[in-house]
Amino acid sequence: MTDSSVAAPRAAFGNGTAIRVWDLPTRLFHWALAIAVIGLNSIMEWHSRQGCAVLALLLFRLVWGFVGGRWLRFAAFVYGPGSMVAYLRGKAHPDHLIGHNPLGALSVFAVLAILALQVATGLTADDEISASGPLTRFVSSETVSLATSWHKARGKWIVIALVSLHVLAVLFYAFVKRHRLVRPMVTGDKLIAAGTGGNVASSRNDAASRVLALVVFALCAGAAYWISSLRI
Repeated sequence: MTDSSVAAPRAAFGNGTAIRVWDLPTRLFHWALAIAVIGLNSIMEWHSRQGCAVLALLLFRLVWGFVGGRWLRFAAFVYGPGSMVAYLRGKAHPDHLIGHNPLGALSVFAVLAILALQVATGLTADDEISASGPLTRFVSSETVSLATSWHKARGKWIVIALVSLHVLAVLFYAFVKRHRLVRPMVTGDKLIAAGTGGNVASSRNDAASRVLALVVFALCAGAAYWISSLRI
């Protein structure tokens, strides 16, 4: 079994090397999360189901951030202030331009954190009309009130703002910096310019890793379903 840290580049071209940055499980996670978040604005019954789906996906990404491929692990895109400053000055380390760059990593962590908070407050919220979270009976009434207030107002708008900012950033990179971000999230491959230097190892993307991802997601989905069933 080939470890992601030593996997060879997928193909070489005259103007660079195409390597597998985003494996199939990560790409499926990305688009499934986008669909689930958009679906959160549906009717309450589906809102709860979509919230359960988001919880399962977030749990999966948390685990995959430790056992996934080379560029998918959190350790690959946790940057210090110095790396952020260097990136903004156009002097980023070559490795920091392959997976999530420092600015992109900040966006990813912000979106994951606010979605996790939104799911957590949804689990403990009660609108006193049509629905209540499955964990409301385990927390105080004050906590339920705070969770409900956040989930229905500030949290909702922060999610919308961050998602909108994410889309605008993708458009900015595409049309201003001529850096395509959507295509690699579809194909999984990214073209690394010749002479860039740095570590151009591909992320692991074999059958064994996909089976592992399927098992991890099944366990995460089971955990999310169990949590949602606690309302009974």
